[in-house]
Parts: sequence; structure tokens; C-alpha cells
Amino acid sequence: MIKNLRWYIVGLLALLTAINYLDRNALSIAQTVLEDEFGMTNRDYGHIVSLFLIAYGVMHPFAGRIIDKLNTRRGLSLALIWWSLAGIGHAFVSSVAGFGFARFFLGIGESGNFPGAIKTVGEWFPPKERAMATGIFNVGAGLGAIIAPPLVGYLILRFGWRAAFIATGTLGFLWLIPWLKLSQKPEQNKRITPEELNYIRSGQEECEENDGKQMSLLNALGQRDLWALMMARFMSDSAWFFFAFWIPKYFKDARGFDLKQIAMFVWLPFVAADIGSVVGGALSSLLIKRGVSVIKARKLALCSCALLMPVAILTVHAQSWQLAIVCLGVATFAHQAWAASVLTLPADLFPKSIVATTYGLTACMGTLGGVLTQWLVGGVIDTVGYVPVFTVIGFLHPIAAMIIILLVSQKITTIKSSVA
Repeated sequence: MIKNLRWYIVGLLALLTAINYLDRNALSIAQTVLEDEFGMTNRDYGHIVSLFLIAYGVMHPFAGRIIDKLNTRRGLSLALIWWSLAGIGHAFVSSVAGFGFARFFLGIGESGNFPGAIKTVGEWFPPKERAMATGIFNVGAGLGAIIAPPLVGYLILRFGWRAAFIATGTLGFLWLIPWLKLSQKPEQNKRITPEELNYIRSGQEECEENDGKQMSLLNALGQRDLWALMMARFMSDSAWFFFAFWIPKYFKDARGFDLKQIAMFVWLPFVAADIGSVVGGALSSLLIKRGVSVIKARKLALCSCALLMPVAILTVHAQSWQLAIVCLGVATFAHQAWAASVLTLPADLFPKSIVATTYGLTACMGTLGGVLTQWLVGGVIDTVGYVPVFTVIGFLHPIAAMIIILLVSQKITTIKSSVA
């Protein structure tokens, strides 16, 4: 038996998310070479990223439904195998259109990561620890973005861009070994201690208000809470996708960075993002421990984070690249602190059997916001530059926070469920 097994599980989720972001960010580093070899323009790159996001967004509800049906152990394994093979497939592309197809298939596989991780957190943690657990596994997003510039940059400089995609794509298969050994559900897991199993169960039962009703997926679609989360993520996820895919290009285009400088410095804002993931989760959990209701604690944490996001606007007005890094660091910190609460809300608001599915719907809407952003941003940058893009990005989270405050209910929905 393993003491505190739930924290080992969340550690594996963090590693999975890091691999996810390493694979998706590899192109944003490699494009500094690919634009010369294939004549890839900003508009081309924006469209390629949009194809990834279309697949990623549209597949989220389906990936969530598959994981709800298969269980998290098998569902996450299947998703990782798919996207790892798609990542390796980039090495065999020979045109701009080919990268579009490779990105599309990568998006299909990567759509399973977050629905599965959120469902796993809901299974392994009581509500008072969920935001902290989500914040910890979401550290992987920043960690993957941190690793990508130096690792992919080194691999490209040393072995070429094709080898870089093969190397990053194969890492995921190593993760499967500990995951398959440790990830059975708590009730079926032979490695969990009786004390930890009782703690998980009792903590979850404290928030249950079983009134005998049934909730199907169609019922969930009639809930104002779900639509509020979908609208909020449409706004806020657009900012994060811009950071994830365009920060290296911004420093190349606007600050004159070459590949070596990108590898040396562009990972720094994502260190701040990782700190934000933990701080955001800890803030929400601390408020709950001090007697604040679960949903109110989530809202307070979200508002605190949203107030920091306008600092992103200062990035393009900074006199030095170092100050631009700091401004971006504040923004990435704030977004990932925000994410620790907003990603947890589906597990707080909906029954276990449809958590992955409802999360998938919110993520789908968030990704569609990213698709719209990516489709437009390349043309805007080519035409008028980065200033209007950063200006819009800075105000998305405050708008999303207002949506959540006004529309998300204060009461946790924990009723018996059946998936339609």
C-alpha cells in the first residue's frame, strides 16, 4: 500500500499534462526554422494552429463522453497513445498543408487530457482539496511550455527539426508504465490505504445533497451554470492559447530574438504560470478551510486572478525585453491561477458520471474561442502589429469573471445521475 496515493496520482496527471504541452508547443519553437524552409507566414501559422484547435475543441465533449464510458485509466492511456503518434507524425511532413493535417490529428488526441484529469481529480479528492489538486496537475501546462524552448531548440540545433518531433513524441510512452500500475479507481485500488479511502469518501459525502432526482447530459445542457462556464472559458481560454502559441513568435518578430535566445529566455513566463497554478489552487482551498462555501471560494479566487490580467497589455509597451518578460509572467501567473478554479468547477457543480462530459463541453467552447483568436490574430499582426492583440487579451478575463459571478449558482449540484 502507498500512503497518500492520491497525491502520486495527481503527480502523474501533472507529468501527463507536461507531455501534452511539450508536444503541442514543439511547433511554436520549430516554426522559427520552418518558416524559412517552407515559406510559412504568420497567417499560415495561425491557420495551422486553428486546425489543431478545431480538432481539440470539437473533440472535447466526445473525449469526455468516451472517458466517462471507458474510465479514466483506459481513456487517458488511449488519448496519450493517439497524440504521441500524431506528434511523431510531424517529422514526416513536407509541406505547410501537411503540418495542418498533423496538427489536426494531434488535437484529436490531446482533447482527452483535461477531461480525464478533471474526472480523476473528482474521483480521488474531496471538494476542499480539488482546486489544489487541479492547480498541481495544471502545473504541467507551464512545465511543458518551460521545457519546450530549451529542449526543442537544442534538438533542432543538434539533430534537426524532424528529430525534435520524434524525440518529444516518444516521451509519452514512458508515462504509461507508472500510470497503468497505479491508476485504478480508489474503490478498486489495492495500493490505497483504508484510511485514505475513507477520507476521500467522507469528504465527498459531506457535499452530497441527494434529493432523488436524476441528471442526464441533456438535463445538464439546460443548466445555467454550464452555459456560464462555457461562455467564461470562451473568453479566458483565448488568452492562454495566444500565450502558448505566439510568445516565441512575438519575441522573434517584435524583439528580434533568434532561436538560441528563444531557447534561453522564452520559457520564463511559464515558470510564473506554474507558480500561478499552485497559488490559485491553494487560495481557493484556503478560503474553503476558513469556512467560505465552495462556490463562493472559487468565485473569489477567480476575481482576484482576473484583476491581474490587464498587465498583459503593458508587454508591447515595455522598453526592454526583460520588462516584457515580466509583464507576460504576471499575465501567465494570473491565467493559470484562474484555471485552478475554473477547471475545478465542473467537478463541483455536476455529478461524477458526467463530470468529464460537462468539462468537455466547457473546454470545447474555450477552444472555439481559441480557434477564432488564432484564425484572426495572424492577419491582425501582419496588418497592424501586436498592440491591438495584447490589448484585447488583457480584458478577456475580467469579462469572464463577471459572467461567472452573475450566472453561476452558489449551490453545489450533487444529485444522482444517468448519462443521456
